[in-house]
Amino acid sequence: MGQFAVKYADPAGTVHHQSATGGTEQEVRDRYARQGFLVYTVTSKDGGIASGFGLGGKKKLDIEKFLIFNQQFSTLIRAGLPILKSLDLLAERLTDAKLKPYIDAVREEVKRGVLLSDAFRGQEIFPKIYVTSIMAGEKSGSLVEVLDRYVTYQKLALGVRKKILVSMMYPCVLIVLVIVLVLFLITYVVPSFAALYSAMSAQLPTITVWLIALGTTAKDYVLIGLGALVGLAALFAWWSRGEAAQEKIDRVKIKVPIFGDIWIKYQVAQFSRVLGTLLTGGIPLVQGLETAAGSLGTPLLRKTLTQAGKMVREGQPLSGSLSATGIFPALSVDMIEVGESTGALPQMLTSVAEFYEEDVNTKMTAVMSLIEPAIMVFMGIFVAFVLIALYLPIFSLADNIH
Repeated sequence: MGQFAVKYADPAGTVHHQSATGGTEQEVRDRYARQGFLVYTVTSKDGGIASGFGLGGKKKLDIEKFLIFNQQFSTLIRAGLPILKSLDLLAERLTDAKLKPYIDAVREEVKRGVLLSDAFRGQEIFPKIYVTSIMAGEKSGSLVEVLDRYVTYQKLALGVRKKILVSMMYPCVLIVLVIVLVLFLITYVVPSFAALYSAMSAQLPTITVWLIALGTTAKDYVLIGLGALVGLAALFAWWSRGEAAQEKIDRVKIKVPIFGDIWIKYQVAQFSRVLGTLLTGGIPLVQGLETAAGSLGTPLLRKTLTQAGKMVREGQPLSGSLSATGIFPALSVDMIEVGESTGALPQMLTSVAEFYEEDVNTKMTAVMSLIEPAIMVFMGIFVAFVLIALYLPIFSLADNIH
């Protein structure tokens, strides 16, 4: 989907400028024409707003700034301001310039009488859980409560994500430093010693011969190797954009020892948090399942939850449907079954999310605390090996002199 700037006039003759999404310019033009507007121009925003939200023109919402918007939106509505007036005030004071065109577009839609949830849905950038929650708030007359619940959900989700990223940061820095050190030793230090020993015509031990052969070869082909790695990474990134490829990657992730278990538990926690939030807001279970599945960034889980949703629609319990997928952990299924039998499914889903979020955080901390010394031990062994292999001929020459 592309992003387009639309200039049109409404039946009253007022000219509007709006941002719209669509496959082609003609598609956007036809959509506005069917609504009774006189369309002047439809211009593609290639490299403009759409590209600002992500790589390759893919739209991406800044969740933290969107969270601030919703906090302010909720406060204004709670204070008694109408929705349209609240949107007017927020559109003028947005801190995120990339978000402003979409909020302006939502404001224009609401001004024409479109429901708030439909206006947000039409921009195709806002999370599905957010649009569905807004729709539930409109139907129940509790928009403020829905916005507060969404803000709470996003704060918890961002908190868990930040904890995981922080726990991974130090090991990742260590790995990069080790790779740089290894490349420096192999491509610079070892060839320097090779030139020295070649000038001395010294008899080298086997271990030194192997290391020098590795170093001289790496020095000659290091740029080619790096280019090949970059090319393979770009090829993999292009291949992994497809839905089928992403599903295969997800299946590989699940089978990775330790990390596969952590990954699936994180996804279960995210799913439980979303579904619990939707059910608390009054969304029916089947619709909540569809929204929760769409909010996950993993095609394998989306496909699995779509199948579970079909079983629930046919009358099967949620716990049994999730158990039939063979992916959800047994403990999460048991907890959901208890929630169903006691009539407290939203609360139990929140408990499942909290349990697995804490479990993921604990396991990530434990794994990273083991990875750090393992990296240091590897670095120490490698440096010791290089030093021994390079200085062993010098010791041998000293012994011969004596």
